[in-house]
Amino acid sequence: MATMEIGIATVMFLVVLALLFDFMNGFHDAANSIATIVSTGVLKPHQAVAWAAFFNIVALFLFQLKVAATIGKGTIDPAIVDHVVVFGALVGAIAWNVITWYYGIPSSSSHALIGGLVGAGVAKGGFGSLLAAGLIKTVVFILVSPLLGFLLGSILMVAVSWICFRTSQRKVDKWFRRLQFLSASLYSLGHGGNDAQKTIGIIWMLLIAAGISQNSDPVPVWVIVVCYLAIGLGTMFGGWRIVKTMGQRITKLKPVGGFCAETGGAMTLFLATALGIPVSTTHTITGAIVGVGSSRKVSAVRWGVAGSIVWAWILTIPCSALIAGGAWYVGRLVF
Repeated sequence: MATMEIGIATVMFLVVLALLFDFMNGFHDAANSIATIVSTGVLKPHQAVAWAAFFNIVALFLFQLKVAATIGKGTIDPAIVDHVVVFGALVGAIAWNVITWYYGIPSSSSHALIGGLVGAGVAKGGFGSLLAAGLIKTVVFILVSPLLGFLLGSILMVAVSWICFRTSQRKVDKWFRRLQFLSASLYSLGHGGNDAQKTIGIIWMLLIAAGISQNSDPVPVWVIVVCYLAIGLGTMFGGWRIVKTMGQRITKLKPVGGFCAETGGAMTLFLATALGIPVSTTHTITGAIVGVGSSRKVSAVRWGVAGSIVWAWILTIPCSALIAGGAWYVGRLVF
């Protein structure tokens, strides 16, 4: 990545913009962490977001920065990255997040950012600027993460049903209301560990382009800390609109179902983060919730709602890419 003449004021502005995206990522995706524990009545919304935010930040101490490396160096050619590309990518991702939040659509902040990078990268360097290996890995997991969440959620639900076959519903609910604290914690750890690293990767990319950091340098500690704090703070203010869709409209959840969905989703996120793959927490928990519902009976899932969510998934990367491409042209005139 070539060092460029980028003013310190521009760098500071883009860091703030990146942290705004990170905050909105937490705000937008808070529903993924808390929908099941709220819809089952284990915690009230304000208690649930505080719980999720705490574990978003604790994830700082648990995960290596493999996802940040994929975003920062494995999506578009580092040689074309400059402040205008970063600006375009962030504007595309933020705009799509605002649109989908407003309409209560649980789309992916992760894929909005990937789409933003693709759109801004193509606007500057053409399609040859895209790095196939990193993008293919991300696109494959658009399918793999919800399917794995579905599979793990349904397997856990079936296993628990057999284990608790002779136990009264009242006792099962009592046990799993407590166990949901554990499963929600694990899911929030996975959410923070995967999603905060996407913003870390963007800021890292910017600092290298500006010559403040070198390619061989580790990520500055202050970048890691502020990104985890920003996503945790965003989760604290998370939107209730998407919670309703995720926790109530797809299928009716009881504490045992909430536990299985969160645990299956958390297992998927831990695996993806260990492999350095930026996945969608939205896709993952949706797949797990559908898996839990369909393990009882197919009609327990409102497939029309699930279908509308899938359409949002399909549109996220191209729409955020188009917005980012337009923002790159505007940014070239402004900066």
